[in-house]
Amino acid sequence: MKKILIIYTGGTIGMVRTDNGYAPKDGYFRAALDAIPALHAEEMPEWELYEMSPLLDSSNMTVAEWNKIAALIAERYDRYDGFVVLHGTDTMAYTASALSFMLENLGKSVVLTGSQIPLCEVRSDGRDNIITSILIAADERVHEVCLYFGGTLLRGNRATKYSADGLIAFVSPNYPPLAEAGIAIRYRKSALLPKPEGTLRLQRLESVPIGVIKVFPGIQFSLFESIMTEKLRGIVIETFGAGNIPGDGDALLPIIRRAFANGTVLTVCSQCPQGAVSLGAYETSSALKRAGAVSGLDITTEAAVAKLYYLFSCGYDKERVKAMMEQDLRGEMTV
Repeated sequence: MKKILIIYTGGTIGMVRTDNGYAPKDGYFRAALDAIPALHAEEMPEWELYEMSPLLDSSNMTVAEWNKIAALIAERYDRYDGFVVLHGTDTMAYTASALSFMLENLGKSVVLTGSQIPLCEVRSDGRDNIITSILIAADERVHEVCLYFGGTLLRGNRATKYSADGLIAFVSPNYPPLAEAGIAIRYRKSALLPKPEGTLRLQRLESVPIGVIKVFPGIQFSLFESIMTEKLRGIVIETFGAGNIPGDGDALLPIIRRAFANGTVLTVCSQCPQGAVSLGAYETSSALKRAGAVSGLDITTEAAVAKLYYLFSCGYDKERVKAMMEQDLRGEMTV
């Protein structure tokens, strides 16, 4: 019988009502799981629960928590056939992206899931999400970090949160689902990563200073000049369309050059959920290309941030980080 470790980090799925709104409650979640008959059915894999402390709303997740989750998986890797990480939805895509880079040569499935409605409520979507995630985690066809929600399995570093209150909370705009759960769980074999060779390797992340800038009409780039110091290691800039910035973007040139001279790597992503950045395709993106910015292609902002954390934590210099930001490492981009 397959054996699955459920890692409960907090989030809506295990919250209870309080005078100040929904909040995590220590010790509640185990009883909530035991009250779901399907989790104890004969056809279900064996599972164990590990409850992290303190339990967190996912908006409070940091690099430190990513390190704890990844280390827990690495330490218990040989004892379980798969892992389910229960997590709040707000930053689930960030955590899924981070774990995908941190867990190199991952030969088992790590499935992140949660819910939009807590288990304590009658209409909770958490029951199906937990049950199906455990079944997926026990399936030997999946060898990557993924995210299951609302009947769909997505590659973790391709997912992004789409809805704040809908039960279809996540989408993968630039990569097809890995599986869809209807009457049966149908896997898309061509979309799955192959089983890697070699043993699992954990790369812990450092709290590297990284920023995200969203371009908007009338943006005054000069306002950001003061943060472009040698302390800032990476920047993700969300541009219009295929990498375009306002026509007066030449004001950004000296700022980017100064940042690059300080060792900062600037990665360009698109504000459009679907499609890819193509620097230089339009005149308005040429300034970024000339200044040494790198193209994030079709990577999500969540994955770009996690990838910068990972590459700098590996100890690479800025030139190698810049080159590897345009390379596909874990299925996070289409090259």
